[in-house]
Amino acid sequence: MSNKIYIFDSTLRDGEQTPGARLNFDEKLEVARQLARLKVDVIEAGFPISSPGEFKAVREISRQVKGPAICALARCLPGDIDSAWEAIKDAEHPRIHVFLASSPIHMRYKLKQDPEACLHQAVEAVKYAKKFTSDIEYSPEDATRSDEQYLYRLLEQVIEAGATVINIPDTVGYALPEEFGALIRRLRENIPGMERVTLSVHCHNDLGLAVANSLAAIENGARQVECNINGIGERAGNAALEEIAVALYLKKSHYPFYTGLNLQEIYRTSRLVSKLTGIPVPMNKAVIGVNAFAHSSGIHQDGVLKHKETYEIIDAELIGGKAAQMILTARSGRHAVKHQLERLGFTLEEEQLETLYTRYLELADKKKEVYLEDLEALAIDFLFAAEPTYRLDYLQTVSGSKSIPVAVIRLIRDDGELIEEMAVGSGPIDAAFNAINKIAGLDILLDNYRLRAVTRGRDALGEVSLNMSLSKQKTITGRGTSTDIVEASVKAYLDGLNKLLKINGVNHNQPE
Repeated sequence: MSNKIYIFDSTLRDGEQTPGARLNFDEKLEVARQLARLKVDVIEAGFPISSPGEFKAVREISRQVKGPAICALARCLPGDIDSAWEAIKDAEHPRIHVFLASSPIHMRYKLKQDPEACLHQAVEAVKYAKKFTSDIEYSPEDATRSDEQYLYRLLEQVIEAGATVINIPDTVGYALPEEFGALIRRLRENIPGMERVTLSVHCHNDLGLAVANSLAAIENGARQVECNINGIGERAGNAALEEIAVALYLKKSHYPFYTGLNLQEIYRTSRLVSKLTGIPVPMNKAVIGVNAFAHSSGIHQDGVLKHKETYEIIDAELIGGKAAQMILTARSGRHAVKHQLERLGFTLEEEQLETLYTRYLELADKKKEVYLEDLEALAIDFLFAAEPTYRLDYLQTVSGSKSIPVAVIRLIRDDGELIEEMAVGSGPIDAAFNAINKIAGLDILLDNYRLRAVTRGRDALGEVSLNMSLSKQKTITGRGTSTDIVEASVKAYLDGLNKLLKINGVNHNQPE
């Protein structure tokens, strides 16, 4: 049995199903490129049948991202499989991942089919997918709540039909490590042909056990782990890639396995996914939270100063975390800024670099020290901002404990016209948003608003991400940064507005 653990990353598929996480085409492509730098084995790029935009993103990832296998998800339906293949057929290593529920509760209430009909459908889907590519993964959804004898028959037949990877999902995070590990062992021992396929697991974190269950599965014969950056995903999330990877690395004496991951890219990948999805990493998140290497207790501080390993089992340099401590100033030249951008994984054309350097200098004039996190936030805002229908020209707000908050906003439309409006609100940010709505002539729904400091200090760069939609249609994420939180909020709102206008094809010259 192989000692390699294959890392199947589902950040772009299951991870993007996190409420509030929305990635556009360019953002998905950049995350996929970064996952390739991390050297995951498989990128589940998406669910192509779900929308034209999803199909386009999966297709371009397949064409442009080399190294990992590119996987597309499909239900056990010919139309889904056709769409999946069309999206990934240009990939260096294409894989089709078909799934169908196998638990009594799913078959009865969701599919409204009997078990034998589901078994037949699964087998026929694998045979059909096999016509397109040799690499076929099959998942019995909600496997941990399925009848085990039924699983034996089902998986034996899909292996016979041509599946090369059998994935066991703990779809609702129901299993405990001991029982999940035992299930994996029994599947290996009782299903003919299992030795010919890669046994995979996909664990959700509803009971906080996704990583523990994944490791228990590895101990019992699983050789592929499906996981997401930062543990994002449906409900309570999925198994966190970074936690599994570092656990396997640090506990080699217990887990005599290896991955092909470039662990130095973990910190960078975590930050990128967090910023683009708008989902912050909890401060105390294992491995990559900002407090993972912080010590406040006097006893802990004394121990770490004397010998780091007294209280730190993970070296920040292992995951590329130390790079974030580099500091730039207003005296740092273009070459230094370009070098640090390249270290962060950004390659810019000369014209792009000039524009970004101008923005960097504006920030450096406001802050004495510019951290790499600041530079990274500037780069992401610049590279992934929507094509501007509206740009901010002027902003002024008035507020106080005994005054009505008022905002004056002047925007430049893409036809060159300057438009100015004033509005009141419950606070200066709300007033500014109301003024923008008046200019755009749209009733925009704000679903979520998040503000965080990129670095420490009173002059820290503020980073705002928010979720917006028109008439409860597709929700998008807008982002903005500034040392002024009102300005950062306005930039994020405009970024979201420009994305909504592009997606919905609204004619901004004729406000609704």
